[in-house]
Amino acid sequence: MTGPDELVDWVGEDDEVIAVVRRERMRRERLLHRAVFVAVIDGQDRVVVHQRAAWKDVWPSAWDVCFGGVVAAGESWADAARRELVEETGLEAVEPAPMGGPFAFGDERVALLGRAYLVRTDRSVSARDGEVVAVDRVPRANLVRWSLGRTVCPDSLHCVLPLICRAPSASRG
Repeated sequence: MTGPDELVDWVGEDDEVIAVVRRERMRRERLLHRAVFVAVIDGQDRVVVHQRAAWKDVWPSAWDVCFGGVVAAGESWADAARRELVEETGLEAVEPAPMGGPFAFGDERVALLGRAYLVRTDRSVSARDGEVVAVDRVPRANLVRWSLGRTVCPDSLHCVLPLICRAPSASRG
């Protein structure tokens, strides 16, 4: 369930749960919480990017270099990555590989601990949950330049974009 009543773990800097709170409170009080980020790269070394819906509670209409979101209360990092991938891309039966983290990000709107994952697939992406309004593919070599020309989610930009750029290219057999 995504929405103000969704339950999330409020965590300390050591990733220990302080309390289970409603998402609305987490946002309002800017409580530290967990979030997952899943980069999708195709066989042509293009990153699947997307634009967020205008109704999103943070960074509405911004572009993002990965899919993901808030980890639900009691949910594991890996389960959250799989769930978010299915919800936002329609990609089922795909196992995201750990790429980095945990890392911390904070600004005037959010405070989070994140983990990044990577999926390599040529399968098409179909936004299912209404959170994604546009999808594109950007050659990984052009991703930084692409990000300069638009509003991009700052957590992904600062924490995950460097991991995407350093990820090894897919081996060609």
